Amino acid sequence: MEFFAQSDTGRVRKLNEDFCFASLKPIGGLNNLFVVCDGMGGHNAGEYASSIAVAQMLSAARKSTPGRPFEILGEGIREANEAIYQRAMREPDKAGMGTTLVAATIYGSTLYVVNVGDSRLYVQNNTDFWQVTRDHSYVAEMVRKGLLDKREARFHRDRNKITRAVGVLASVRPDYFDLELSSGMQVLLCTDGLTGMLYDEEIFDIICHPSDTQHKVNALIHQANERGGRDNITAILIEV
Repeated sequence: MEFFAQSDTGRVRKLNEDFCFASLKPIGGLNNLFVVCDGMGGHNAGEYASSIAVAQMLSAARKSTPGRPFEILGEGIREANEAIYQRAMREPDKAGMGTTLVAATIYGSTLYVVNVGDSRLYVQNNTDFWQVTRDHSYVAEMVRKGLLDKREARFHRDRNKITRAVGVLASVRPDYFDLELSSGMQVLLCTDGLTGMLYDEEIFDIICHPSDTQHKVNALIHQANERGGRDNITAILIEV
């Protein structure tokens, strides 16, 4: 298994409020850990929220014992939510800050995933490519209810309005997913700075190109910037 992780400010924003972490080495009870966050809030608060979320995920992992992937990931999100929320309560200039979060760990042949917000995890297997996570956003809810199709959702004026984030409220409820992996699969974690610029079909074409993970991630970020780079862009690509 190998991976490559990269984060880019994009072509419009002056500050990168995304934050990511990736390691194949064991951390506490986890055999490996991959995390992508997209912070929000004024006065650099989004940058703080995303970085503290990753730090708390690592802290929870280090204190854990093996064999409980979902419990460890869930505890990390709970601790991150608490830390961000309490800091926002103490500092008025950080009021309302928060972050999306998608995290994954591979235990044996099983991929365990948690997410809050609209940062995503995809899986590619031979000719198939699909989104595992469910976006917690206004337009995603409308798509699920049949009020919008996916193409309309991409250009909706409220497409960046998320309905769930880490740190905004006193508690948060993540979604949990697990699936079996096999040799040759690829796993992609990314922020909406990528998915807002590229269609899923375009992402699929790039990661299926016969090259290494670094080249693929760089190509994803390059193409997102070529389309305008309106947001920070972060991606972690894992090849099984």
